[in-house]
Amino acid sequence: MRKLLMPQAGKSPGSLTIRQWLKAVGDAVPKGSLLAKAESQDGPVQIESAEEGRLASILVPAGKSAMPGTAIAEMDEAQTRSEPSSTQAAKPMQESKPAGQMSSVIPIVMPQAGNSMEEGTIIKWLVKEGDRITKGQVIFEIETDKANMEVEATDDGRVAKIVAREGDVVPVKQPVAYLSEGDVDLAALEGQASAPAEQASEAPAQEAATERPGEVSAPAPLAAPGGAIKASPAARRIAREQGLDLACVGAGSGPGGRILSTDLARASKAAPASAPATAAAPAPSGKGGVRRKMSKMRKAIAANLSISKQTIPHFYLRTTINADAMMNFYSGEKAKYPCSVNDVVTLATAKAIMEFPAFRSRIDGDEIVEFGSANIGIAVGVEDGLTVPVLLGANAMNLQQIAANTKRIVENARNGKLEGWGEGNFTITNLGMFGVEEFAAIVNPPEPGILAVGAVREAVIVKDGAMRPGRVMTMTLSCDHRIIDGLLAAKFMARMKELLENPTSLL
Repeated sequence: MRKLLMPQAGKSPGSLTIRQWLKAVGDAVPKGSLLAKAESQDGPVQIESAEEGRLASILVPAGKSAMPGTAIAEMDEAQTRSEPSSTQAAKPMQESKPAGQMSSVIPIVMPQAGNSMEEGTIIKWLVKEGDRITKGQVIFEIETDKANMEVEATDDGRVAKIVAREGDVVPVKQPVAYLSEGDVDLAALEGQASAPAEQASEAPAQEAATERPGEVSAPAPLAAPGGAIKASPAARRIAREQGLDLACVGAGSGPGGRILSTDLARASKAAPASAPATAAAPAPSGKGGVRRKMSKMRKAIAANLSISKQTIPHFYLRTTINADAMMNFYSGEKAKYPCSVNDVVTLATAKAIMEFPAFRSRIDGDEIVEFGSANIGIAVGVEDGLTVPVLLGANAMNLQQIAANTKRIVENARNGKLEGWGEGNFTITNLGMFGVEEFAAIVNPPEPGILAVGAVREAVIVKDGAMRPGRVMTMTLSCDHRIIDGLLAAKFMARMKELLENPTSLL
């Protein structure tokens, strides 16, 4: 048995994602034939077979990622099946696959925007079935626990089938549509997609649900491995709209006790008439307080930052700069075009990040992935929490461009549309406009650090034993010690101090 390894693609050291397998288990594989299509940070990648054989098993299925050098499939000698001729090998892949096996079909999945995102709601489709799309084209909009987002296509192709309609709630990484160039049996494909969920349930649970439908609410609700209650997207949507608590429904009639929309209807009929009003009203606590459920955004913030503090070994560095030169520079530039002090800090941060690669890296398994550009997140306070739009490629911008683009992404974030989600490699958070002199922030995973910027304030500056009035600004750097050590962080902060105290070097 020979291992087929994920190839190295371009200069990027990060993982590659399998987009489509072009061979099925059991297929003969001629030497040099195309086995799979993948995608790296640098673009699409075609995976070819370096040897002749038979595809024995697929270790990394479509939609999953693996690092270069990782085994993605196993091949053995082509002895169990007759060898195809070169003419047969050139035929369409559909003819060589077993009955019901889909070929040339690429799923479009619900993206995961952040570690805490579990599902997304389709707000609007911008394409329809039959349309041809290109990679990078915005094809639909979703609502997540943090903001509304536009989702871009990751592949070129024809939209053959849309399986998630507007208003549907879809778990992350689940198909919402399929791309296909030719006519394929999409009904069979959808059946295959739902099969794993049905197979995951145990036969006794299915028999109990079938034989005793009236008692399905008696057992406790079945929880998924992560602790979340198992429920269909439709059931989650109805529960959210009606203010129902899925934990009070009991085990559902779906596979493995999954709660379905019909279970909610039955639970509503069984509940007392006054129950909905009671559930919807705020419940006073024993000490006179009023309880209310956390919003999706607050839940996401709580989960993400709890993971950060529990799993990332933080350390902090603080430095105070002489801000006179920076403020004079800022005033001069502001007279030419709209900009802010935070834009100047962002410009300096982008320059420093490019000089210290660890500050634009992240951990992926047991490897560190270094990114080639400074993608800086800007923390933005919104009505029910905060969100972090990302300024992509800040290292390639001047101050005017940073100011204009930051204003755009911040306004979009406050209006519910988040740009650059999941692509940031460093974050800046600024509370100086509220008079906060200094504070320490929590690292925004999977980024390696975050810079907390305080207010520019008047102070007595001492130099060479002489005192004079001036302006100062304090910055606090929070770092992930798994990637960044203290010495490197100190050098980074020294460079930031140098750039901001000599801002003409930023031009």
